[in-house]
Amino acid sequence: MSTERSARPATASRAELIADTAITLLAERGMRGLTHRAVDEAAGLPPGSTSNHARTRAALLELAMRRHAAREARVLTLEEMPALTDGPEALADAVALALHRILTDHRELLLARYELALEATRRPELRKIYDAEGRAFREPLVALMAAAGSTEPERHALTLLAWSEGLMFSCTAGSFHAEVPTRAELRNGFAELLRGALGR
Repeated sequence: MSTERSARPATASRAELIADTAITLLAERGMRGLTHRAVDEAAGLPPGSTSNHARTRAALLELAMRRHAAREARVLTLEEMPALTDGPEALADAVALALHRILTDHRELLLARYELALEATRRPELRKIYDAEGRAFREPLVALMAAAGSTEPERHALTLLAWSEGLMFSCTAGSFHAEVPTRAELRNGFAELLRGALGR
């Protein structure tokens, strides 16, 4: 059992238990390992419990994706995120904190995300959810870049998001999977990109 799943509050609903277990199975076994029966067994639920909450595979994936988005938002959308007027240095600090947190304490979420992202390319109903959740991260960054003085906030936000996404993939499933940068290294890398984008 993963640390994240075992740390779930005892008051979590059965739907949350099912969704969290589905996320764990996606991370551990991949998309083929996610079945209603596997969720029941891994969650210690009576047979048929998962089917009662999500009758089809599509419904189970949607449940997992919505729960995944909520959990990931708690990791990446931080109280420490800067206000629009705080400037690029505060943004670099906040992004480094968020990236370091997810890379060190929530790798299961990242692995599950990649499974769900690939499945969303084949299922329009998941694509819609995935895109909507992605806007929750994209739009604030565009606003922060505009406030920091970017002349092309949309393009610069895309560059910064692509760097962050690429780094998370490389350090989770790519060629740097055994190496997690320090928070200082993450901050320096993001700050370098910011300076380039802002011409400073």
